[in-house]
Amino acid sequence: MAKCIHAMLRVIDETRSVAFYRTAFALDIAERLEFDDFILLYLRNNDADFEVELTVNKGRVEPYDLGDGYGHLAFCVDDLDGEHARFVAAGLAPRKIVEFNRDGVLLARFFFVQDPDGYQIEVLQRHGRYR
Repeated sequence: MAKCIHAMLRVIDETRSVAFYRTAFALDIAERLEFDDFILLYLRNNDADFEVELTVNKGRVEPYDLGDGYGHLAFCVDDLDGEHARFVAAGLAPRKIVEFNRDGVLLARFFFVQDPDGYQIEVLQRHGRYR
């Protein structure tokens, strides 16, 4: 059986991106691999096996064109309201909390935040299928 192990994002500034993911999601560098032309950073926390892989292409200064195909990463948390307040206090500029209902039943509560390179990240209340 296949197991999803990481998602890769191309970033411009290693320090800024690592700081964002550490502050927002308590992800720390599990491994850093430096090559001649690029750096791979594998970020994780103790709550999940899934990693976020950041790729830094050396010498790249212009932002990446995310195009219209990228959707978002998603993280679930136990206390959405508390996390939203923490993001605000940390200056991460989360958008407002949204409740998404279907047929009168709560499907999801969530907010979005943007990382330093423009990637959208959904933060969901742990509920239903979001575990």
